[in-house]
Amino acid sequence: MKININPNETLDDFKSLISYSIFHLNSEENSNFTILHRAIIKKYFDAKNVRINYKEHTVDLQIPVGKRKYTGITFECQDLERFLKSCLKKDEKSVGFYHEALNHYNIFNAA
Repeated sequence: MKININPNETLDDFKSLISYSIFHLNSEENSNFTILHRAIIKKYFDAKNVRINYKEHTVDLQIPVGKRKYTGITFECQDLERFLKSCLKKDEKSVGFYHEALNHYNIFNAA
C-alpha cells in the first residue's frame, strides 16, 4: 500500500522541523538534531564525514570528486537554518526522506 505524500506539505513541515531543531539545539555532538543537520547536508552534497561546528559557524565535509574519491572542504555558515533549508530538494526520493524524518521526530501533519 503506497501512502500518498503531498510534497509541498512535507517540505513545509520539514522546514518547520529545521527551524525547531535550530531553536532547540543541544550542543552534544550526536544529539538528534545534530544528526538531522548532518543528514541533510550529506544527502544534498552526497558527502561523507560531515561535521558542524555550531560555535565557529563552520561546516566540514568530504564531497565526491570522482569514483570513490573525496576532497575535504570547510566553509563558513553564519545562518545554518537558512543554509539547511536551501539544501532541500523536491524530487520524490528526497521528499520520501523528509517524510521519514518527520515520522522519526514524531511530526505529523494534521490533514
